Amino acid sequence: MDVRTRILEAAAELLSQSADADVSTRAVCEAAGVGAPMLYRQFGDKEGLLSAVVDYGFEQYLASKRAARPSVDPVQDLRDGWDNHIRFALENPNYYRLMYSPGLSVPPEAAAEAHRLLLGVCERCAAAGLLRVSPQTAAQMVMSANAGVALSLISRPALYPDPAFSRRVRDALVSTVTFEAAELDGAAGTDGTALAATAATLGAQLRSTPPPGLTGPEQALLQQWLSTLADHTAD
Repeated sequence: MDVRTRILEAAAELLSQSADADVSTRAVCEAAGVGAPMLYRQFGDKEGLLSAVVDYGFEQYLASKRAARPSVDPVQDLRDGWDNHIRFALENPNYYRLMYSPGLSVPPEAAAEAHRLLLGVCERCAAAGLLRVSPQTAAQMVMSANAGVALSLISRPALYPDPAFSRRVRDALVSTVTFEAAELDGAAGTDGTALAATAATLGAQLRSTPPPGLTGPEQALLQQWLSTLADHTAD
C-alpha cells in the first residue's frame, strides 16, 4: 500500500469514529505511521486532506452510479438516484457532513461528479420530452433538495421520524421538474407547459447531436435561448 493510500485509510477510519466529522492531522499521522511533512507533501494542508478523504469515501458510491445502466424510464432513474443518495448519507454520515462542510473552501471532486451524473439523468429526461425546465435547473433543484433532506435526516433525526419523509419530498420535487407523457399530451399551450418542455427537449437533443450548419457561437446562443424558454416560459 502506498503512503497516500495509507494516510487516506487512516483518516477515513478516524473520520468514521469522529463525533463531529473532523480529524486532526496529528492523529492521522500517528495512525498512518508517517510524519507531518509527508502528509502535507501529499495533500498540501488539512483542507486538502479532508477533501481527498471525502473523495476516497465516496468512491464506492460514485463507482456504482457510474456503472448503473440507464433504464427505459429516466424519471424512475431520477427517483432511484435520489434514494441511493439518501441511503449513502445515512450509512456514511460523517463523510456526508464533511462533503458539505462550510469549512472546506474547495468542494471535493465527489460533489462535482455527483452533480455531473445527476445532470446526465436530467438530460435523458429532457431528451425524452419529460422535463418541465432545463436540465441544468432540474439538476440544481434535485441536488439541493436531495442534500437538504440527507443532511436533515443525519443531523436532526428526532425531528424527522416519518420513514416516508424522504420519499414524500422526492415525489414532490420530481413532479415539479418532470411530468408524464400523458400530462403533456393534454396540456394546452396557454400555460406555457408544452413550450417549456419542447425547448428543454430540443436543447437536450441538439447537445447530443449538434446541428452541422451552425457555428460554435451560434450553437451556444441557441442553447441559451432554449434554456431561457425552458426555465421561464411556464412560470
